[in-house]
Amino acid sequence: MAERNSDRIFRDMPAAQAVARLAVPTVLGQIILVIYNMADTFFIGMAGSDVKITAVTVCMPAFMFLSAVSNLFGVGAEAVISRSLGSGHRNRAMAASSFAFWGCITVTLLYSLGARLLLDPYINILGGRNPAVHSYACTYLLITVVFGGVAASMNALLAALFRAEGRSLTASVGVAAGGLLNIVLDPLFMFVLLPEGNEVTGAALATALSNFISVVYFLILLRSIRNHTVISLGIRSGQYSWSVIRSVLSAGFPACMMTLLENISYAVLDNLMADCGTQAQAGLGVAKKVNMLAHCMVRGVTQGVLPLLAYNFAARNYERMRSALKTSMLTSVVLASLCLTANMIFARQLIGIFINHGGDSLYFGARFLRILCVGGPFSACAYALISFFQAVGRGSDSFLLVILRKGILDIPLMFVFRHRIPLYGIVLATPVTDVLCCFTAVLLYLHFLRSVQRKELIIEDN
Repeated sequence: MAERNSDRIFRDMPAAQAVARLAVPTVLGQIILVIYNMADTFFIGMAGSDVKITAVTVCMPAFMFLSAVSNLFGVGAEAVISRSLGSGHRNRAMAASSFAFWGCITVTLLYSLGARLLLDPYINILGGRNPAVHSYACTYLLITVVFGGVAASMNALLAALFRAEGRSLTASVGVAAGGLLNIVLDPLFMFVLLPEGNEVTGAALATALSNFISVVYFLILLRSIRNHTVISLGIRSGQYSWSVIRSVLSAGFPACMMTLLENISYAVLDNLMADCGTQAQAGLGVAKKVNMLAHCMVRGVTQGVLPLLAYNFAARNYERMRSALKTSMLTSVVLASLCLTANMIFARQLIGIFINHGGDSLYFGARFLRILCVGGPFSACAYALISFFQAVGRGSDSFLLVILRKGILDIPLMFVFRHRIPLYGIVLATPVTDVLCCFTAVLLYLHFLRSVQRKELIIEDN
């Protein structure tokens, strides 16, 4: 049964082993996602066109907004389901999964419709004002967001629901399979099935189709385990109490805003860089994708461990909760530090994988990558604590860290640094913000620990 599976991993397994059991598959899945994301850029880069690379880059925030939607419902339901299992409320867990599923579909459809109606101004806002870039970007966004949006958001949502009850490997297999399929379909669509010059269209079709197949995998699997899971997609009268809806949305809102504000931040960054020329913009786009590896591995650790933290918090096993957090945070920082070292030493070679025609875009990409990667270890620490606050229901603390990291600090710093350090100052704002957010997160966590210790003393006294 689902309870026994979750109890075995969340409650009985040694904390370090449970972290590894939950985090390793998720990290591997995230790495494959990064590789397939890079594969788009790699194969498009083979066309030797900065314009096409830039077109896909400027669409990234629009596509990633789908992740904001899936995080709102997926991370929210993941935390609520795990806390419900920890406190023994199975029906509440089922209601949370159903609300998340249908809520995610509804919001995604509304977003996709809005993107279609406002396609041209949307692309311009994202930094695709150049006429050549604009045309390719419209094609990519239509296929991946307008027509493939529901599949993209549901892929991430269903993975989160499976992780909520300890099925981390199952979730990661679905996500990774979609990523590997995308890597296979990219060259097939770009260089075999479609005429030369349609590389952007081919990349978009590969992405949309692979997401659709992943969703089919999750739905078939869910049907096969329907008698052994709390994940429910059915709708029953009176099932969605305000308590369930509020809990899902309050837990998922910081995760949603983190992705949304990251998209807004990247859009501002791309717009400011657009004034510096297509070569600088293309170099930045590739640098962000290479640097994404560290962030996605860290996100994999935090996503995998979130249910473990939520379950033990609800079960009031605070010592196990702290042990799991310590292990996951240390793992995240080490992974980010390794990526920092590799990016510093091999920046030019890594950027050269995707910009193989040389030129200024390669030069700018290497310089930008070395700046961006500095904030990796600090960002890893902040990510771990943001996820922790989501798990334990401290949405206000999580939200504060989210808006500090993307929005309140980094966007104003882009404008300030741009005047003091032309071109590179725009990019420097990101690692500076990561450092400041990290220290704020540690302070909030220490405050939380003091409040938990007071509760433990009260319980002991009673």
